[in-house]
Amino acid sequence: MTKSDKRPKLLLVDDEPANLQVLRQVLQDDYRLLYARDGHKALELARAEAPQLILLDVMMPGLSGLDVCRTLKAQQATAAIPVIFVTALSDAQDEAQGFEAGAVDYIGKPISPATVRARVRTHLQLVRAETLLETRLQIVMCLGRAAEYKDNETGWHVLRMSHYSRILALAAGYDEADAEDLMHAAPMHDVGKIGIPDAVLQKPGALDEREWEIMRRHPLIGAEILGAHQSGLLSIASRIAQGHHEKWDGSGYPHGLAGEDIPLEARIVAIADVFDALTSVRPYKAAWTVEQAASHLRAQAGKHFDPQLVVLFLANLPAIIEVRERFLEAG
Repeated sequence: MTKSDKRPKLLLVDDEPANLQVLRQVLQDDYRLLYARDGHKALELARAEAPQLILLDVMMPGLSGLDVCRTLKAQQATAAIPVIFVTALSDAQDEAQGFEAGAVDYIGKPISPATVRARVRTHLQLVRAETLLETRLQIVMCLGRAAEYKDNETGWHVLRMSHYSRILALAAGYDEADAEDLMHAAPMHDVGKIGIPDAVLQKPGALDEREWEIMRRHPLIGAEILGAHQSGLLSIASRIAQGHHEKWDGSGYPHGLAGEDIPLEARIVAIADVFDALTSVRPYKAAWTVEQAASHLRAQAGKHFDPQLVVLFLANLPAIIEVRERFLEAG
């Protein structure tokens, strides 16, 4: 049995056979190659074969390269495939049209083999990085949902509170990228509940003092599960897991931190988490109205919650309610 070819798959598109032959000689040792001599064949192969990258001529009879690129980007199955134009058109207006159509790069003709190899390698590395990020985020969501399901919660709670956290983070001055990181870290806030015995976590009645002592360990367990990291998504998630039950007045757990000693990420997630819990149906309670939950946040500002963050959260209630309605339990 021969080992399957794991090399990246490229689609080369040019109406001139000589140009395809030149690209073949440059790329054949490192990549699996597909060929198309017109735009319709290129679209057919892109949908059927899902190449990792497309090198596309611009000036072709029938469908031009620009037409092909626009069509690829308009279709969900092919929209994420990066397209590099390989063309003799090289003035600024031509390049602008290409980038507007969705291309990621331009290579001029006649080609330089070293340039082609370098550009292809660079964009494939970007594809791998994006795929790795997407996979990591999927794992993060699964980990967060695992903790919620163990606690008889639902994946909808994780989704809603993470979006609330993003809205509040932006209001608090985060840039878009940092707010996205916080949103993706927030689902892991209760991951430590995985380490809490079911007899405690799912007890139908009130917990006694010994059981509360066990329950209050889950922030530390969460931090242990997520580990110590100097930076990145797991570092944010670890701070949230350990700090989201701390209270502004110092009466929370596990460390009794107060005020700005509580990490900002944890203060943000605490508000998002409590608001969604209050406005959701649970086996032990009916859902509060948005107005009732907002009143609770106001009453607890400066006690449980960062008072400035409460003001920002309530100022953004229209956006919060929109998220809530989009991700209702029955959705």
